[in-house]
Amino acid sequence: MRWALAISYLGQAYDGWQSQPSGRTVQDRLEAALARFADQPVSTVCAGRTDAGVHGLMQVVHFDTPVSREPFSWVRGTNRYLPADIAVQWAQPVPDEFHSRACALARRYAYVLLQSPVRPSLEAGRTGWVFRPLDEAPLRDAAQRLLGRHDFTSFRASACQAKSPVKTMRRIEITRRGPYWRFEFEADAFLHHMIRNIMGCLVQVGQGLQPPQWMDEVLAARSRDAAAPTFSPDGLYFLGPVYEPRWGLPERTAAYDWLP
Repeated sequence: MRWALAISYLGQAYDGWQSQPSGRTVQDRLEAALARFADQPVSTVCAGRTDAGVHGLMQVVHFDTPVSREPFSWVRGTNRYLPADIAVQWAQPVPDEFHSRACALARRYAYVLLQSPVRPSLEAGRTGWVFRPLDEAPLRDAAQRLLGRHDFTSFRASACQAKSPVKTMRRIEITRRGPYWRFEFEADAFLHHMIRNIMGCLVQVGQGLQPPQWMDEVLAARSRDAAAPTFSPDGLYFLGPVYEPRWGLPERTAAYDWLP
C-alpha cells in the first residue's frame, strides 16, 4: 500500500532533507522513526529537497509498505519516535500511481526577513536579517521581473543537479508585518539555492544598492557571477508542493497560521 505523509520541521539542527552518511538529515530521522513504528525498513521519496538550515511547513513524502495502520496511527506512532523539531502532520493512503515529486504541479516557498538595527534573538535561525531599511516599491518592481518562464542560471548554485535551468515562476508575493517581511514564491520547480540567490538580489535592490532594472540584467547574463551573494538559509521555509485536487491531499498545515 502507498502512503503520503506531510512533515513539518525546523532545519537548524540538520544537514538538509536528503539522507547523508552523517545521518543528520530530516529524511534520516523520519525513516528511522517510520522503521521503528512499522517494525521494518521504510524508504521515502520527497516532493522537494531542502538545504541545511532550511525549514519545512509541509514537506510531502510517499512510501510503500505492507504494514496496515490507520492514518492517525501513522501520524501519532511515527511522531513518538521523532525529535521535537520534526513532526508528521497528516497521513493518507494514495493510489500506486501517486508520486510525491512527479505529481507535484508546483512548489511553494516563503522567506521571512527581519528588518531591524538589532539582530534576531528569540527568532534566531528562523528569520533572515537586514539592518538597513528596505524600500517596498523597487522590491516589488524587481520581483515582478522574475515572473514567467526564464533561464535562471544566474541564480543557480554550482552544485545544482537540475537537468535544465529554465523554470516558470508563477507567483511572488511580498507582504510586511511590522519589521518582518515575507516573500512568497511559487514555481513549477526551483534550482539549488535559487531562492536564496534571488533574495540576495532583492535585498540589494530594496536597500538602493541596485535599481530594479538590474534584475533584468542578472537574468539575461545567465551567469552566477552577475548576481548577489547567496543569502542566509535561516528565514527560508518550504511551504510544500501543489497537487491536483483529484489526489485529495490537504493543502496546508497548522504551521501556515503560525508563520508571520
